[in-house]
Amino acid sequence: MGVVAKRSSMTYFSDAADHYSHRVRIVLAEKGVSVDIIDVDPKNKPEELAELNPYNALPTLVDRDLSLYETKVMMEYLDERFPHPPLLPVYPVARAQSRLWMHRIEKDWSPLVDIILGGKNKEAAAKARKELKDSLLTIAPIFSELPFFMSEEFTIVDCCLAPILWRLQVMEIELPKTKQAKPLQDYMDRLFARESFQESLTEMEKEMRL
Repeated sequence: MGVVAKRSSMTYFSDAADHYSHRVRIVLAEKGVSVDIIDVDPKNKPEELAELNPYNALPTLVDRDLSLYETKVMMEYLDERFPHPPLLPVYPVARAQSRLWMHRIEKDWSPLVDIILGGKNKEAAAKARKELKDSLLTIAPIFSELPFFMSEEFTIVDCCLAPILWRLQVMEIELPKTKQAKPLQDYMDRLFARESFQESLTEMEKEMRL
């Protein structure tokens, strides 16, 4: 994968199919960080992961003696440690708004993705699929005003949303070819065409949109 470079002091334990792991890989690629990415089977985790992460969970980012195991913390840490290009706004109000958008994605959309991809309950998955599709179509018009999510620039919020949008096809969510949906489709095309996004993709993720 394009993010991986020479052996470095930073290691990222990642689930190659997971949208939470994917968001951090986008940040790593956007920053051009030299990092060893280790794709881990969530059903067969290495013993060292439990030593690094008290929850023995994926993803986990290790930078020398520091171990991080919450994706929003990882992304903000990377943005501060590698300040160029910046992924959070400079001004406190705009920065707080970005964090709120991240929180809303985490609370409103991510659980729906987990239900759909979990596949344990078909009825619950169908309900979540409809709710996610309707919610995305509701916000679609905002992308006709700005190129990225509530911003002129690509930000950490886009890093959270892009993995969800990339998985629409595998979640069996098809956007209608309507005037309402076009700004969202155009936004997706802009996201997916970014070099950093392409570099962030694992082989499993590439197969999601064959």
